[in-house]
Amino acid sequence: MSEEDEEIDDDAVAAEWEAMAAADDGDGEEGMEDGEEDMAAAMGTDRVLDQDEIDSLLGFDGDEGGEGTKSGIQALINSGLVAYERLPMLDIIFDRYVRMMSTSLRNFTSDNFEVSIDNMTSIRFGDYLNSIPLPAMLAVFKAKEWDNYGLITIDSNLIYSVVDALLGGRRGTAPMRIEGRPYTTIEHTLVEQMLGVILKDLCAAFEPLSPVTFKLDRLETNPRFASIAQPSNAALLIKMRADMEDRGGRMELVLPYATVEPVRELLLQRYMGEKFGRDSIWETHLATELMMTDVSLEAVLDEQTMTLGEVLGLEIGQTLMLNAVPDGDIEIKCSGVPMMRGKIGRMGRYVAIKVDQLYRKLYEEAGS
Repeated sequence: MSEEDEEIDDDAVAAEWEAMAAADDGDGEEGMEDGEEDMAAAMGTDRVLDQDEIDSLLGFDGDEGGEGTKSGIQALINSGLVAYERLPMLDIIFDRYVRMMSTSLRNFTSDNFEVSIDNMTSIRFGDYLNSIPLPAMLAVFKAKEWDNYGLITIDSNLIYSVVDALLGGRRGTAPMRIEGRPYTTIEHTLVEQMLGVILKDLCAAFEPLSPVTFKLDRLETNPRFASIAQPSNAALLIKMRADMEDRGGRMELVLPYATVEPVRELLLQRYMGEKFGRDSIWETHLATELMMTDVSLEAVLDEQTMTLGEVLGLEIGQTLMLNAVPDGDIEIKCSGVPMMRGKIGRMGRYVAIKVDQLYRKLYEEAGS
């Protein structure tokens, strides 16, 4: 091949490369323009969220009971709440509670009374107060030993059902519900008597775990006057259903976590009497062996302060003068810790010390 052909070929190849590069630049600019248009369309202000997307973003999925899994902003808000499942002993306590309360209310109303638990959840106290359906009675009670308060909410259906049963209403007919009027004195009195039965059973349910006395403090009909905790505080909510044949209603028990904090360690048990790894037999054996341990006691006749030079200057045969006197007090130490004080003397062929004072009692008095 000649040099002219090689020059022609080089020129042709260079021209082809220039044409291909120009085509690629044109396609890239068009692709970038198309991508920018698509992105602008996607981020444009004409995009409007529908109601379902807004509810999903905020976490309101239409589940009024609140039993479903929360999502969105609601999940972030409620992420700090403590799940009641972390206190497994509560299941045992309230299972016993509803069985005892069914029997007690059956005797109280002379009617077929059945109480069951719908669910147990954790909720912020402020959210619960805002969700109470009115009209209702709110009973504030105090746990004396725990020095805190709890709340029981009884809805109007249960109130009218109990009043109807106690005053001799006919069975098989739903109680009449009168809207727009406050509860009467008779209704207040009968509800207080029922609450006395309910709180007595609640005391009996907690007694095997920790004896506590629940006492009714006051009755309220306005949730604003039943605030027993800060709105942001977490609380345990137990929803119960009370049925009297074709009558009945709902009852809710609210215990702020601050109320059950004194017995939190006991509520962490999975069964009654759990010791969290502690073995009482081993503890007793260890205490017995410790009491039989031999210890060395030192009777200190006198103590003197000397310089390091004086100590280094001591020689064999040198006499140290002690300031101890025959009737002076002798201090007895154990591993350098003063334990007792007494007088030196003799018993038979042994040198003995008569103990006059125990430092242990002084330590206990100083600590108390």
